Amino acid sequence: MDDDGRARTGTVWTAAALAVAAVIGSGVLAVPWSVAQMGWLFGPLALFTFASVTYYTARMLADCYRTPDPVHGSRNYTYIGAVRACLGKRYAFVCGIIQYILLWGTMIGYVITAATSMAAIKRSNCFHQKESNADCNAKVSGNLLMLIYGGIEIIFSQFPSLEKITILSVVAAIMSFGYSFIALYLCIQKFASHHELKSSNLTGMKVGEDGITHSTKVWQSFQALGNIAFAYTFSNILIEIQDTLKSPPAENKTMKRATLYGIGVTSAFYVFIGVMGYLAFGNEAPGNVLTGFHEPFWLVDLANFAVIIHLSGSFQVFAQPIFKLYEKWIASRWSPTGLFLHVYTIKLPFPKPCLIQVTLCKLLLRTLFIILTTTIAMMLPFFNAILGFLGAISFWPLTVYFPVTMHLSQTKVKRRSCEWIMLQILSMVSLLVSAIATVGSIIDIVDRLKHTKLFSAKL
Repeated sequence: MDDDGRARTGTVWTAAALAVAAVIGSGVLAVPWSVAQMGWLFGPLALFTFASVTYYTARMLADCYRTPDPVHGSRNYTYIGAVRACLGKRYAFVCGIIQYILLWGTMIGYVITAATSMAAIKRSNCFHQKESNADCNAKVSGNLLMLIYGGIEIIFSQFPSLEKITILSVVAAIMSFGYSFIALYLCIQKFASHHELKSSNLTGMKVGEDGITHSTKVWQSFQALGNIAFAYTFSNILIEIQDTLKSPPAENKTMKRATLYGIGVTSAFYVFIGVMGYLAFGNEAPGNVLTGFHEPFWLVDLANFAVIIHLSGSFQVFAQPIFKLYEKWIASRWSPTGLFLHVYTIKLPFPKPCLIQVTLCKLLLRTLFIILTTTIAMMLPFFNAILGFLGAISFWPLTVYFPVTMHLSQTKVKRRSCEWIMLQILSMVSLLVSAIATVGSIIDIVDRLKHTKLFSAKL
């Protein structure tokens, strides 16, 4: 038993596995497109740079699991808890707002990604049946597909708590590895089959190619930075992973090793799929790499089906903290015996007795929240732009600013010392990267809206 009465069994290998599972997700599908925007020179360089910064700040964050001493101090069980212990309630409040915005934004992105995968399955089956290319290449209306996905999530949302959907999370992790490696295999196969390099260059998309202007080139390159930042989303769950580790050795030492292994494996995979995707497609790399394949249709369908299953489970992982937040607030102001919070037990007509418990609060508000999320996704069904925006707004505050500020506070680094100055420079440069990536993503969304009617976008 540990000092807080809990038994922890995690090791460096389980933590590294959790880190890899947490980082590798739908963001990997946009990596080849991101490399294509920046080219052979800046694409891999950006991947290595984000990996290095994420690893460096994660080491600082690992020391904040216990405060004020990183080895013998009091435990912090969540990212917000660590911010509160090191910096105070105001910082924790701001951190909480950013985290919940990221949670909701990721849910919107998942609706778009899942619908895109459904459309890709329909398209690959069309090509396999040898129908006309014009019909097969025609864009598919995403509204119905998003509504189907939203309906599935409404059913899943009635699970009472995060603990009840653990099996969904496990399956989701397995699926994410599945479609990631299938995407890599398909890229390798495509490159090996055409025996020639697709059009590519050191700086990515050429101005004048496919109507690309100087401004479009710049903004899409900035947006690609946001896509890569989203692919490395890790810091906001590091503390939770660290809380599973046994000691001795000290949790921060074990977590630093696990972070090195986890980010190292992830970075190697990202560079590999980014390079192979760029070799396979050249400057024409699709925003979602899986949408660029049609054969073998069964493998393409399997990969896209794995994406849908993964996002179905992960959607709830991101949704449950939001549900818990407002339901806790409502419970503090409404009587538990009232109509709205009264627990109703429903017996399902199955051969084996099955009882489910629901409240009007969960049934109505969770349903309305998912309807709102799906509606926003239908209004803005832009895969790369949404991922870029989410990565951009979360990279500086969650990956850099809070870990650096907590490190400065915990270790009492003197102002204007060499270390203090270097960390401030890192923070300011990261802020600049987040800002330009945010602007690039917003400009792309606005530009697409000019050419698309609301609720009528094609996938």
